[in-house]
Amino acid sequence: MAGHSRWANIKRRKAKVDAERGKIFTRLSREIIVAARLGGGDPEANPRLRAAVQRAREANIPMENIQRAIQRATGEAGGAALEELVYEGYGPEGVAILLKVVTDNRNRTAAEVRHIFHKYGGSLGEAGCVAWLFEPRGLVVVEGGEEIEERLLLAAVEAGAEDVRREGGQWEVITVPEDTFRVRDHLAAEGFVVQSAQVAMVPKSTVPVADRAAVEKLLRLVDALEDHDDVQEVYANFDIPVELLEGHEGLCP
Repeated sequence: MAGHSRWANIKRRKAKVDAERGKIFTRLSREIIVAARLGGGDPEANPRLRAAVQRAREANIPMENIQRAIQRATGEAGGAALEELVYEGYGPEGVAILLKVVTDNRNRTAAEVRHIFHKYGGSLGEAGCVAWLFEPRGLVVVEGGEEIEERLLLAAVEAGAEDVRREGGQWEVITVPEDTFRVRDHLAAEGFVVQSAQVAMVPKSTVPVADRAAVEKLLRLVDALEDHDDVQEVYANFDIPVELLEGHEGLCP
């Protein structure tokens, strides 16, 4: 995911976890609800739910909260109806941005997302305007330095992964979506430290952005979108030099 992955990794390393915990809990709970509603409440038979539960456990969400979210999705508990939407748009320098949203009020969310795009020099587009620039891929993030490269490459090939690439201080192992957790389990069994595994929308090509003013405006836009309560995931195809990414965490007011 090029520059966008580096940006996400920097933010994860430097985030104020306590201040974000409530928002993280809400987002992951919504993902569990949507996954369970679409594919059933059994994580073993529902890969998307399995991934959502795994991410929730990694975020230290209590198991009782996870079960309550699944029950809400399967009709065993009440709550407002949620729907999953995809919004597409453009940021500064023509960067493509794809949002996954879960909301109980699509009109409100659309208006707020449109306002954020406009405020930071972007524009909300029509359905399909940028989706073709992304494709779903399994993304397994492995911790480690250059010393694990040869061993990781071998293990990834054995697991059937498509690609391995270095991003900042981590490795990204790319695979087809349905193999995500099999690859993760194989790498973990080989002794690698797996930080996360998920199905992500990976850009087919990237847009280089090196102008400092454009970088700041673009990262403010991404930050603001990620901070919106209804936005689950933000994907973008920018490629920003790492030296311009460093020091820009927490730009959004």
